[in-house]
Amino acid sequence: MSVYLDHAATTPMFDIAIDAMNTSLRKLGNPSSLHAEGRSTRKDVEDAREKIAKGVGCLSSEVIFTGSGTEANNAAIKGLFWHSDKKVILISSIEHHAVLDPAHWLVEHEGAELIEIPVDADGVIDLAFLKKTVAERASEIALISVMHSNNETGVIQPIAEVVKIAGDIPVHCDAVQSFTKVALSFKDLGLFAMTISGHKVGGPLGIGALILRRAVEIPALLHGGGQERDIRSGTLNAPSIVALAAAVEAKLYDASKVAELRDSFEAGVLASRPDAVINGKSAPRLPGISNITFPGTRSDSLLLLMDSQKVSCSTGAACTAGVHRPSHVLMAMGLTDVLSQSSLRFSFGTTNTASDVAYALSVLPDVIERGLAANAVGRK
Repeated sequence: MSVYLDHAATTPMFDIAIDAMNTSLRKLGNPSSLHAEGRSTRKDVEDAREKIAKGVGCLSSEVIFTGSGTEANNAAIKGLFWHSDKKVILISSIEHHAVLDPAHWLVEHEGAELIEIPVDADGVIDLAFLKKTVAERASEIALISVMHSNNETGVIQPIAEVVKIAGDIPVHCDAVQSFTKVALSFKDLGLFAMTISGHKVGGPLGIGALILRRAVEIPALLHGGGQERDIRSGTLNAPSIVALAAAVEAKLYDASKVAELRDSFEAGVLASRPDAVINGKSAPRLPGISNITFPGTRSDSLLLLMDSQKVSCSTGAACTAGVHRPSHVLMAMGLTDVLSQSSLRFSFGTTNTASDVAYALSVLPDVIERGLAANAVGRK
């Protein structure tokens, strides 16, 4: 038996998206060409754009296709900064590296000043800090970027409040994890820019979108043929765009079912390991993400032990070039260096079942015991 509990990393493609992609792959025609084949492919792309716009609550002209959520985040952060004559960037301290890294790049190469908004013990941003900073430095702030929900803990952020506090300051939101899983409307939130990604919602890898207000023009990262409002040049990936639209329109994500599986799993974990801590449990969370600290263990060891039992999950820490590092998200929430390296993320999706939960819970106690023993030996 193999159990996949890493849906926050990537989801299985929906059958309807695979079928749509296969049909598009068999069509000939560059969507920028003016002949019949090109116009036919272009129509498919624009129909897909309409479906995605409807799903995200924006105008179709506000959907700019990119190659990934990372590219969309970079385009938004750098573009909004370059579009402004101001130098201060505000981001939350728990952002994905696709936001953190371009912000730090602007500090190093463009003279930006970066201010990170702290979070409380549940991983929710400090609105009082944001309000004070905006009150004191509004005339200097180029943009604010706060994710809709955190990729490690699933904790949902108060974006509407962020936008209200920001006033006229552009606000960008990385909504990659939230899209199709919880209520989400670009228009209702009042954002300047928002990021989504295909492979988190049952669509294909290699397709994302930047949702950008129609009246807002930003400098491009990629220059070429002038596609996508001249903000993202490059031949449009019609098969992936069509497949993403099919996944969005299908509305196959069952939030109540996924939340039930997640809650059942967490109850089982706490029953067998009362010392385990569910990070962010007291805050609003996405239905499917559970980040759990197992004191006395190391998450990299636990990950491999779970994998040996055919359960796929992930660590709460980034692993770069084989070097295990503490999670900046968990440390921002107040966990120590040691505890932040003792956590696993289990993320559930619509393809999971109660038997998946039962199997994962059946192997977890032995995995934890072996993890504790290995860590004890390592400390000697």
